[in-house]
Amino acid sequence: MKAKDKAKELVYKFYPSVQWKLGQENCLDRAKQCALIAVDEILLNCYEVMKPFWEEVKQEIENYERR
Repeated sequence: MKAKDKAKELVYKFYPSVQWKLGQENCLDRAKQCALIAVDEILLNCYEVMKPFWEEVKQEIENYERR
């Protein structure tokens, strides 16, 4: 899986939870924040060989905009 695809997948896994709590306002930003927290935890606990992939995922999440 490409980092860009994984970033989108993570954002949209959190989207329903934040939408339920907040309605439509700022849902994408909140979902991105949740996904970034998850990736930071993964980076703290993953093998060195996987870190470049997760760093790229993190960058993709930070730059993600709904198209």
